[in-house]
Amino acid sequence: MELSIIQIGNSKGFRLSKTLIEKYNIKDKIELILEKGYMILKPISKPRKDWETAFKEMNENGDDQLLFNDVFENENLEEWN
Repeated sequence: MELSIIQIGNSKGFRLSKTLIEKYNIKDKIELILEKGYMILKPISKPRKDWETAFKEMNENGDDQLLFNDVFENENLEEWN
């Protein structure tokens, strides 16, 4: 894909189409990776963003219970001593 370089104040840059932004889920920032003569643009994702808030809300709603026991009935814990 060929992009034109444009003047942005005292700097230069390029624009990404809305289609590319949506397809690659680009939000506010991207990571620029310089590698062997190439520039790679990588979307920055934060998959665990807001987990703390979600866990707090789950606790307040009583939704943070175990789905199954953490120790199985036939588990022999003595061999780990």
